Amino acid sequence: MSPFPGILPDEPIDSVAHLIQTALTPIFMLSGIGTLLNLFNTRLARVSDHIEKANETLETTKAPTGRRHLRQHIRHLHRRTLLLDASILLGAVGGASTCGAAFVLFLGSLRDSSVASWLVVMFGMALVCTVGALASFLCDSLLAWHGLRMTTSWARSVHPKG
Repeated sequence: MSPFPGILPDEPIDSVAHLIQTALTPIFMLSGIGTLLNLFNTRLARVSDHIEKANETLETTKAPTGRRHLRQHIRHLHRRTLLLDASILLGAVGGASTCGAAFVLFLGSLRDSSVASWLVVMFGMALVCTVGALASFLCDSLLAWHGLRMTTSWARSVHPKG
């Protein structure tokens, strides 16, 4: 029997600890997703700034090969924005699903009902969307690395040392 009837449950400490662990899992995941969304948005802002700068350079460049390289570079940057948009969208859906999972946990504790199927769906969707956001971000990173190699080799051919 609990020393504080009505305040503390008459359950063993293990079940209370499990309840706390279960309630905190979505919170930690939501914190991580928020950090990822911040990273994705910052990266998207940098790519957008780079597109604006490349468009300004394109307007002043007269050489046909330089213009062709700049247009190719801008297309490359647009592909990156699409991947980053997908990362942000999937991350946001993952975050919303995590909030949904926390809400389902809350409702389940209030109503003392079985909400396991909803919890599995919401948390599962959060995990799938987070993995999708990270996969899309990986694709953007690969495009960025590829673009960096292309840009540096192009920069060396346009501005040779010597």
